[in-house]
Amino acid sequence: MNDSRLCGRKVLILTDGKIGHENQSRAFARALGCGFDILPVRFKGKFVKAASYLLDHFGIGCLGFFANPPDVAALTAEGYAAVVGTGSGTFYAAKLLARRLGVRCGVVLYPRGYRISTFNCVLAPAFDRPAKATNVVEIPANLVAADAAFYEKGVADFLAHSALSRDVVASCHAVAVIVGGPNACSTMTVDWMKGQLDTIFASQPAGSSFWVTTSRRTPPDVEALVDSYPWNYKLIYSRDSFNPIPAFVSLAKKLYVTAESTGMLSEACTSGSAEVVALDNLRPGPSKFRRFVESLRAGGYVDGHRKIDISVQFASARQLMGL
Repeated sequence: MNDSRLCGRKVLILTDGKIGHENQSRAFARALGCGFDILPVRFKGKFVKAASYLLDHFGIGCLGFFANPPDVAALTAEGYAAVVGTGSGTFYAAKLLARRLGVRCGVVLYPRGYRISTFNCVLAPAFDRPAKATNVVEIPANLVAADAAFYEKGVADFLAHSALSRDVVASCHAVAVIVGGPNACSTMTVDWMKGQLDTIFASQPAGSSFWVTTSRRTPPDVEALVDSYPWNYKLIYSRDSFNPIPAFVSLAKKLYVTAESTGMLSEACTSGSAEVVALDNLRPGPSKFRRFVESLRAGGYVDGHRKIDISVQFASARQLMGL
């Protein structure tokens, strides 16, 4: 377990090993004003996970469903104030372990398929279309775990990694592009990307500084196209896994993010001061990704400078969690 104590109270974070999920749980713990320990959990298999939905509706809990069943006695001795989890791999374990420890349970993302009433607090993004309930707190985007120190370090690391000086970066009109990759609800082709990049380069003021990063999901042919443009800074992920995104969020005046990247859009719309633009690579028709982008646009977070503030929602969550 990883101890990151912020105060005298601690919560237990259950993680499914997905860093995006774990970071949202960290953000939840910090919003509760608590330190945290992190405990990995993993279902023994897909069929066992499927059975957990059925058994939950009958009020049956089984820690034996997990490949690494938690040691309830040892965890009880730690005196945790609550159990927190993000993602479907943690929901069942979080509510079950919280019950065994005699504490409250809070989860991030909507635990569809499980009995919602048995969670003390559910922080659910609006794009998940959560049911209206007293224990469900709707939020406009994914939670962002990063704090001011994280971004300060990200900027310092970026300056050390790039050939750009702090003075130049501070005075330039920085235009940053974050390129994700295709998924079930989105595409990414060379022709589409060329059209987007040509428009970006042509639409910005003379003297702008253009930055880009690709990702592990970016197709090789798209990455090769991106590599061919005259960037002032570029990070081609297949050659270098450095993460410039904290610096992009902190320093850019305009920030373009491919629309399927919900985590990056959430971060861009929460932190920094850039105008955020979503590059629409989504397939036609309704999807949670399109609902997400449209809700951000309606709120002025995309195609605008407004930043997400969920302090009111966090206050509701603290009350539901009794912290």
